[in-house]
Amino acid sequence: MISPGARLPGVPSSVAVGVSDTGPMRHVYGQAEAQVRFDWATTGVDAVAAGSDVTVIVDVLSFTTTLTVALDAGITVLPYPSANPALAREYARQHDAVVAAARSQGSGGQPSLSPSSIRGLSSRPARLVLPSPNCSALAHRIHATGALCLGGCLRNATAVAGWLTRHLEPERDTVAVIAAGERWADGGLRPAVEDLWGAGMVIGALGAAGWWPLSPEAEAAAAAYAAVRGVVRDRLIASASGRELIEAGFRSDVDIAAEIDHSSVVPRLVDHAFTPA
Repeated sequence: MISPGARLPGVPSSVAVGVSDTGPMRHVYGQAEAQVRFDWATTGVDAVAAGSDVTVIVDVLSFTTTLTVALDAGITVLPYPSANPALAREYARQHDAVVAAARSQGSGGQPSLSPSSIRGLSSRPARLVLPSPNCSALAHRIHATGALCLGGCLRNATAVAGWLTRHLEPERDTVAVIAAGERWADGGLRPAVEDLWGAGMVIGALGAAGWWPLSPEAEAAAAAYAAVRGVVRDRLIASASGRELIEAGFRSDVDIAAEIDHSSVVPRLVDHAFTPA
């Protein structure tokens, strides 16, 4: 197993996979008083993941939904923290894997970041590289902290919470849930509401299973999901991210993301590959 802090094989040195210094207030941002913590994206990983036993990443309308669909189909997923096609192809070659195309570039039975493309494959590869400068980069960064990394979404949130409750001790162990979010054109974080809901579903299920206390940030995420429980599909369709995908011709991806608790798979990152826990 690769030691925490090591750069994973084939990952370009330009990709940061270490924990940054968040300054003298870091102990406050770490939510250390809580067993379940919540934050956003890369900076959130640096703030809360290093002090947690397990970190769950959530990217509802892209990476982690596609991840669950792939693992449901028996495909091992290798996250790759760059969208550079040449680098991703070389990484796939080194690991005897097929590389997924960008969602907009997948066609003719080729796997892509679209969960629909994975579900529609007539011939399924054993290993699939998912290039993503967002969620794949988060997975590598979490690995560098030494924390266990799991993948969560609306399709498997209850399964993730159940696995954590069976294998960890709520009174002693700590869980960080990270919403990946999206990026504006200028590179800034766009806190995507669907990731807030997905993270909140995981957190709510943990709270119901006896994980306590939740940080105020985690409580807010759980409350956000509770507000849309029962109408998640409609809210996903109406969200900015959902409308973006529908206008681009990917309505089926939104429908798959809304398959609440459809999957029992719990993606776990071990030796730079996601497999069922």
